[in-house]
Amino acid sequence: MDAEYLGLALIDWLELAGITAAMTIVLMGIRRLFFGRISAMAAKTQNKVDDVVAELLHGLRTFFLFVVSFYVAVEFIATDTPAIPSLLRVVFIGMFIQLGLSSSDLIRLSSEWYLESKKNEPSQVTAANAMVMVGRLVLWTIVVLLVLDNFGFDVTALVAGLGIGGIAIALAVQNVLADLLAYVSIVADQPFVFGDFLVIDDYSGTVEHIGVKTTRIRSLSGEQVVFSNNDLLGSRVRNYGRMSERRALFTIGVTYDTSHDMLQALPSKLKAAVEAQDNTRFDRAHLKSFGASSIDFEIVYYMVVPDYASYMDTQQAINLQIHDVFTREGVDFAFPTQTLYIEKGELA
Repeated sequence: MDAEYLGLALIDWLELAGITAAMTIVLMGIRRLFFGRISAMAAKTQNKVDDVVAELLHGLRTFFLFVVSFYVAVEFIATDTPAIPSLLRVVFIGMFIQLGLSSSDLIRLSSEWYLESKKNEPSQVTAANAMVMVGRLVLWTIVVLLVLDNFGFDVTALVAGLGIGGIAIALAVQNVLADLLAYVSIVADQPFVFGDFLVIDDYSGTVEHIGVKTTRIRSLSGEQVVFSNNDLLGSRVRNYGRMSERRALFTIGVTYDTSHDMLQALPSKLKAAVEAQDNTRFDRAHLKSFGASSIDFEIVYYMVVPDYASYMDTQQAINLQIHDVFTREGVDFAFPTQTLYIEKGELA
């Protein structure tokens, strides 16, 4: 039992292992007991504090309980063995990682509570996701620096060196950085949000995902179309998700044998056909022009709901009612015709 490993006697190693194992088991039991009780309490109250405590207890990793137990065991043995500082360094790294994980959970919970207060508005979802990403990036950068400092690295010199190296990196990944800056612009300015229907050049679809580098939309035909954020902001984007009402214009042609009185009466009849439908606001109906084979009327109205399916249902109902009116009034729809006149003359 007098043998030594890494400057520590075998009996000390056995004591260290025994204390660590026993304490880890005890801490796991305490974690389970408190988590169960606090979770039951949180389910009965509207208080957010007990929710936070329950989440943090649930997020305590077993490796963290192990390193805490190991730290206590080392302090209990209280030896000046040269190997102990190196072992404690590993303990502190485990604590830093657990600190990062718990802080990340707090960031996530804060985001969820914020979205809950905003009733999960699409614009707020995008902004919250961006804040979570930035918060976690800053958090884990700090954790990595703490770990490096614990290993004896000169963190100040490292950060200063990154300032110079960052220029070279920026040149190498300038497209990625352009997309990242475009993402920040999308989140801050919100030209579109999750769920909006966009038309970009020859592509159209519903926004499914706004990421750090790309934005993805689901087209009407079912496939997913992926745009880089920088290219997307450089395009002409038509956002139908921001439409508050839809303007509809259509033309109807009647034959030239329609009487003058009926031509005067048709605008009011067309108006009645539009106003008979729900969610419409009539604008105008006029005899617009004399076409090659028809007298053309132009009708304009607004749908006070932007939904395209509702618009098509309404347009169909208007068309059917106009057809019914024309049938009852004896008005004929015009269609392209040609009349050939043959004048009988003397043959040469």
